[in-house]
Amino acid sequence: MSQKPQRYTITAALPYTNGPIHIGHLAGVYVPADIYARYLRLMGKDVLFVCGSDEHGVPITIKAKKEGITPQELVDKYHKIIKASFESFGITFDNYSRTSAKIHHETAANFFKTLYDKGKFIEQVTAQLYDEKANQFLADRFVVGTCPKCGNEDSYGDQCERCGTSHNATDLINPRSAITGSKPTLRETNHWFLPLNEYEDWLKKWILKDHTEWKPNVYGQVKSWLDDALKPRAVTRDLDWGIPVPLPGAEGKVLYVWFDAPIGYISATKEWAAQHGKDWEPYWKDANTQLIHFIGKDNIVFHCIIFPAMLKAEGSYILPENVPANEFLNLEGNKLSTSKNWAVWLHEYLEDFPDKQDVLRYVLTANAPETKDNDFTWKNFQDRNNSELAGIFGNFINRVIVLTQKYYDGKVPTPIKYFDELATIKTYKDEIGQAIETFRFREGSQKLIDLARKGNQFLQQQEPWKKIKTHPEEVADIMFAALQFAAALAYLSEPFLPHTSTKLKKALGLHQIAWDAVEIAKDYSRFLIDSGQLITANHEILFPQIEDADIQKQIDKLLATKKVNAMENKTVTPIKPNITFEDFSKMDLRVGTIIKAEKMPKTDKLLVMEVDLGLEIRTIVSGIAQSFAPEEVIGKRVTVLANLAPRKLRGVESQGMILLTENKDEKFVFINPDEDGCENGATIA
Repeated sequence: MSQKPQRYTITAALPYTNGPIHIGHLAGVYVPADIYARYLRLMGKDVLFVCGSDEHGVPITIKAKKEGITPQELVDKYHKIIKASFESFGITFDNYSRTSAKIHHETAANFFKTLYDKGKFIEQVTAQLYDEKANQFLADRFVVGTCPKCGNEDSYGDQCERCGTSHNATDLINPRSAITGSKPTLRETNHWFLPLNEYEDWLKKWILKDHTEWKPNVYGQVKSWLDDALKPRAVTRDLDWGIPVPLPGAEGKVLYVWFDAPIGYISATKEWAAQHGKDWEPYWKDANTQLIHFIGKDNIVFHCIIFPAMLKAEGSYILPENVPANEFLNLEGNKLSTSKNWAVWLHEYLEDFPDKQDVLRYVLTANAPETKDNDFTWKNFQDRNNSELAGIFGNFINRVIVLTQKYYDGKVPTPIKYFDELATIKTYKDEIGQAIETFRFREGSQKLIDLARKGNQFLQQQEPWKKIKTHPEEVADIMFAALQFAAALAYLSEPFLPHTSTKLKKALGLHQIAWDAVEIAKDYSRFLIDSGQLITANHEILFPQIEDADIQKQIDKLLATKKVNAMENKTVTPIKPNITFEDFSKMDLRVGTIIKAEKMPKTDKLLVMEVDLGLEIRTIVSGIAQSFAPEEVIGKRVTVLANLAPRKLRGVESQGMILLTENKDEKFVFINPDEDGCENGATIA
């Protein structure tokens, strides 16, 4: 059996500094990475956990222009917010750096120069999109157009956010500049490319054959990329914000952000090593070190194909042992969106729910999108806190401490006999550890709750409150065992609920021990908490109930955001002044079916339709010809305002109005009755 490595380099995807951290980032990357790092430290491993702000790229310049500040001012602002949020939340980075730092510019430039000197790049003159009005080449995120694969009309130049396909800006149909809105032209420019196709056979063996243990969502996406054949990818771009290409004659060109960002892990390590008098190289160049990347699914290709190819080309670096990427977390049924403010921002959560870091950690872990997208709802957040954290974990701890205070003045009693149930502590420890080691953090969190549930069940079965007067010696045995379960929870909760673990160890008078020591000796010669140990008399409730009013406040905040988005995007118009019920009751709304339709001669907008209203056939003229062809509407179920006064349009009398609205593409949509069983002519109340 091969020996487990003693050194780990853990990286978490660099958050982009065009906005704060939200719960999608936490669930996808930072909480699982922190659980893993904390666990390995408890296992006695040499762990380096690094991250930092990703501060280059076009979205930074776009956001800076919108806010009327420089890119540097923008990244300074969000770097400060992000770093403070991570620290308050308890993410235990050994170093949180930034890609605008001098050490990163030097590291990335030297990495590029090393590959250049080794002849690992190919130099090509290519035609790139150019904005004549703005007088500049358009980087990928400055171009929008129709995705050639799915038809999304708002795809970016590098990737379609609807279908996830990566492409070049020149592949877009009807591209337009995001700066001026004009149609760009093609101009030739010189760039350097990493020939990924030359690494294809090696990648197929390294991943598809040697790393079949990778998560299926990661393995599947990588296989899809490799099956489609890799192509050379530009490592430079025409831009004035980023790391200058370190070559003569390359003025006005910077390193592509996808090339410089992962090197940020290396520069963060160098920065940490310099601050602590350490040697950085073993964490990146020693074969006995395991490199683990924690990322979201949108970064899989960069960390599983491109960055490994870069490291392979350089030649002296180790390669990632695993890339346990998560899928996306949605919010209340909708995709999280920084631009639309549809998010739960970490810094705001910490203000609204002080001292409840662990509640969010637990809920995000219990609902982790480990192999498929998952959904966060405030109602589920409340339920998991109240029923699982408070009702199971917190309830057990409270009962144990209160009973120990009541029966033994807060001193751990001396038992006469021991219970077989104590052996299950080791079983839970091993199962939780195995789940963490194999990146099944959701399963590990549920095992932890199961251990608390086991403690509750033990107390309930033994009923010390009934035996205290008749069999006090048995109660000493029972409470001693219950306190062992409580101590086990104090230790084993540390990766998942670190703030809770700290509070609980303090309450029980415990000192930190290694993960493998969290068990009861088979001969009962060693316990987790010893007889005579004094526990606190004034412990705090670990997980107070979260009230409906607190949850409603968060839901109202999201609804307000949705309303603002709708108004800004003109998807809805303001609500009109109130009317009385009598006003509404004057309208006769009926279900109907369009049975005939044709375009009105000599007009592009009007359709003449015959609508079956059950009692009669009505002719209705509507200006929807630019949204529907006549044959498309025949058979459509519609809602008709039947008692609207007739009106002649181009000589044809229209006998009612069909109710419609517009979608986000400004196309008409019928307001249809939901139930197919509604008969023509049925009234709508």
